[in-house]
Amino acid sequence: MAAKFITLEGGDGAGKTVQARLLAEALAAQGRPVLLTREPGGAPGAEDIRTLLVQGDPQRWVPLAETMLVFAARAEHVARTIRPALAAGMWVVCDRYMDSTAAYQGSGQGVGEATVHALRDLVGLDPDATLILDADEATGLARSAARGGGDRYERMGASFHTRVRQAFRRIAAEEPGRCVLLDAGGDVASVHARIMAELAMRCMT
Repeated sequence: MAAKFITLEGGDGAGKTVQARLLAEALAAQGRPVLLTREPGGAPGAEDIRTLLVQGDPQRWVPLAETMLVFAARAEHVARTIRPALAAGMWVVCDRYMDSTAAYQGSGQGVGEATVHALRDLVGLDPDATLILDADEATGLARSAARGGGDRYERMGASFHTRVRQAFRRIAAEEPGRCVLLDAGGDVASVHARIMAELAMRCMT
């Protein structure tokens, strides 16, 4: 079976990182070569840019500059990590990708869809399937706080996180062939089981 590129998306505290790890472990247990990666980051230069993005004051960057930093990191990530892994026959599981930019910078920070889509076309690599984990903002931020969260995005305020959640839900509705919206309010095992069931229908038949 051909390698697939799978992304997990959602707001802060939705459980993406845990679910990405569980998915990668499950794919490996099925005998599939798999690479687990993340954004921003996933390549040496991209990890350097990640530090600039997640640390410091919430107003550290004007939104357009921040968006361009995100895409600079992504260009490195795609070129140096994702494309080579796919070419080698590996399944790639990525914790955040393009939809996070549309939600966080495009909607949350008001850069707009047109700008995000223009930069998206330069990168030119779409996922085979995207799992969007949906948790209400209060629940997500409470989870982040409980694990010692507090990066720039987690401190951007309730209205920002409301816009982000609405954007993710809109993306899921507009692209049902690629995206599935999953309730992230359940326990870890049940969310993982739903992810595996969805991927069985979308990518493993």
